[in-house]
Amino acid sequence: MAASEPVLFIEYPPCSTCKKAKRWLDDHGIAYTDRHIVEDNPTADEIADWQARSGLPLRRFFNTSGMKYRELGVKAMLDAGMAEDDARALLATDGMLVKRPIVVAGDTVLVGFKEAAWEAALL
Repeated sequence: MAASEPVLFIEYPPCSTCKKAKRWLDDHGIAYTDRHIVEDNPTADEIADWQARSGLPLRRFFNTSGMKYRELGVKAMLDAGMAEDDARALLATDGMLVKRPIVVAGDTVLVGFKEAAWEAALL
């Protein structure tokens, strides 16, 4: 990864995991562009692109511990076979449905903060 190009760091600032991840980026001298997931919610196209680059199943992009996820009964919709296009459209409606933080660095997309995975991908 080219060190000169900042990574895109998508976060919800009050989130403790996001704060930890941001501290990790700062501690490792990784330049990033900050994006507030609620004020600038990812679009369905962005989510499709990130999913393709990450190789992760779409379910990994949902914030399964969030109130909104439970309120809307998203797990039941996904379990019932919700189409991926519909699931991406749903994610694009509200940043609180999206798992965070997300880091986009070239062809690398990391969802959630797992220090070992971040070290392997970003250092």
